[in-house]
Amino acid sequence: MRNGLKTLGFGIALLGVTGAAAGCTSARASSNSSGHGTISIVAGENEYGDVAQQIGGAYVSVHSVDSNPNTDPHTYEATPSVGREIAQANLLIENGVGYDTFMTSMASASPNSARKVIDVQKLLGLPDSTPNPHLWYDPKTMPAVANELATQLSALDPAHAATFRANATAFTASLKPWLNAIAAFKATHAGTKVATTEPVADYLLQAMGIDNVTPWRFQADIMNGTDPTPQDVALEKGFFTQHQVKVFCYNQQVTDPLTDSIRQTALSANVPVVGVYETMPTPGYDYQSWMMAELNAIEKAVTSGQSTQRL
Repeated sequence: MRNGLKTLGFGIALLGVTGAAAGCTSARASSNSSGHGTISIVAGENEYGDVAQQIGGAYVSVHSVDSNPNTDPHTYEATPSVGREIAQANLLIENGVGYDTFMTSMASASPNSARKVIDVQKLLGLPDSTPNPHLWYDPKTMPAVANELATQLSALDPAHAATFRANATAFTASLKPWLNAIAAFKATHAGTKVATTEPVADYLLQAMGIDNVTPWRFQADIMNGTDPTPQDVALEKGFFTQHQVKVFCYNQQVTDPLTDSIRQTALSANVPVVGVYETMPTPGYDYQSWMMAELNAIEKAVTSGQSTQRL
């Protein structure tokens, strides 16, 4: 993740949004709030969109802006069509912490007091200074999002409130196998040392009791598109050549010659490599199975030295 890059193209997009917003927003919101049609949801990232679909079921229509796991999410450019989706939406879900500022900016360009907004950063009570924005890897995040979705959807469509509540309860229960697997790994492998390029999966690694030895300054440099110092690059590669770590977790969606050379150093030293994602891989995954797949990949790397560079 490179902070700020997701605002690219926003100015261009606004030119196509502001004119369309006034004529569309009130009509769509009125229809949905009266119980007719579906509730229109726009999520900044498809992991949030997936959870919204699971909670809303047949009563929602979800559009996820960032949904391609095969591209660098930092090259995303907000388009007029996304602006129109946001302008017409009844409910927005944004990560916050500077990750998807285009959501807030586009919503501001088409104000609608009836539109609901779930800002995950605010929902979790996190300050703007939160260093790691990849909140969806924190096991505490999605249960909170699911419950908030049930609350907001119930306000928009009271007739189906019981369904939304039941779906949120079922979703939270469905995370138990993943949470149990996290606890089991921690009980057996706590203190395992790994290296990373970015703090993409750091919240999950912390929950698993893993010791990420890569200095924060190196992770932050890579995340923010800044060249790390030669000393830090040498330190990072030394983790592999000196066999100080058991796994290398790298952001397989954001690669460049430097991160690729680090990955090659790990492979050459027979350190297993696990590719982690910022965007939920599709098709074939939902949030629960994606998180379980990444945990399984890390466990296989630790226990059998097996690399999983792509899910």
